[in-house]
Amino acid sequence: MDLFEKCYQPSLAKQARELGIYPYFHALESRQDKEVMMEGKRRIMLGSNNYLGLTTHPAVIEAGVKAFEQYGSGCSGSRFLNGTLEMHLELEAELAAFLHKEAVVTFSTGFQSNLGIISALVGRSDYVICDKENHASIYDGCKLSYGKMLRYDHNDMADLERQLQKVPQTAGCLVVTDGVFSMGGDIADLPTIVKLAKQYGARVMVDDAHGLGVIGEGGRGTASYFGLEDEVDIYMGTFSKSLASLGGYMAASADVADYVRHASRPFIFSASIPPACCAVALTALRILEAHPELPVRLAELSAYARKGYLDRGLKIRMSETPIIPIYTYEAENTLRKAKEIYEAGVYVNPVLPPATPPGECLLRTSYMASLNEALLDEAMDIIAGVMA
Repeated sequence: MDLFEKCYQPSLAKQARELGIYPYFHALESRQDKEVMMEGKRRIMLGSNNYLGLTTHPAVIEAGVKAFEQYGSGCSGSRFLNGTLEMHLELEAELAAFLHKEAVVTFSTGFQSNLGIISALVGRSDYVICDKENHASIYDGCKLSYGKMLRYDHNDMADLERQLQKVPQTAGCLVVTDGVFSMGGDIADLPTIVKLAKQYGARVMVDDAHGLGVIGEGGRGTASYFGLEDEVDIYMGTFSKSLASLGGYMAASADVADYVRHASRPFIFSASIPPACCAVALTALRILEAHPELPVRLAELSAYARKGYLDRGLKIRMSETPIIPIYTYEAENTLRKAKEIYEAGVYVNPVLPPATPPGECLLRTSYMASLNEALLDEAMDIIAGVMA
């Protein structure tokens, strides 16, 4: 059989192209901002993870330019060898202090962070337990490890306990959950997760890619939101969302961080974060620290949008975060609505299986602190008109 046979088979992507409703790879012609030029037309951006709106902040841009001029385009090596800049260490130290953890390890991408953390810590005789709606990078990290993976129904704490009961007392166990779930925008039941993990002798890791800069005191994330910073063993996060850059990190105790630095293949064998990306993340972190009102403004605008959708008669999934899904149910309907909204001047993200269960497709909208009520009203009127 030809290895490429699968490439020639019918697919949803091919069908969507034939129907003229293929939604991916729209090309930006401007900065990632609250309003963008995309394929020749102004669009209101309701599909970005640039939660604090820092991608266009003058200080962020200046920091990237200066780092590029000072250090060049890259380090051409891994952190383990020739790829560590003093600025990498500075970023790790300041982020650790911000998150109230002893140490931080930075990775080249957020996806690699989950791969690198889980595969390093979960060994052949260990178990890792995942929420079924965790990010794909968590699942791939579990596959890369030699441990046994168990899954529990989304945010179902009774099912989590059932999975914990399957773990032998002689085995190590890591419970991994998204803090803020990337598609639904809901928040993990972290208090119960921590309680159950303690009861059964497991460790807890929170993927806070969509929590940093969004919830918690000063934007410190999910553990801070629940007052559980000392109870969560590992935070993972990204620089590509609230911190307007590229890369990822693990925050943990000094011993755990040191172990991962010397055992994580994605860390050891990947080139380090480019200087400009490092400088941008560090500057964005300092802006977040200096302006705790940014997450507050983000929360206000998100609440305004939720009320606006409900007032316009749309069915949304309720949350307390800047991720607001609008239900569209079936795949073809979702793609058609996304195209109509896009053509009318608003960018949103269609979400289809396997990212959602069949029959529960949705339009994922997400918000930035740099938006304003007038733009939101314009966008919501457009979306409501298409969904009517």
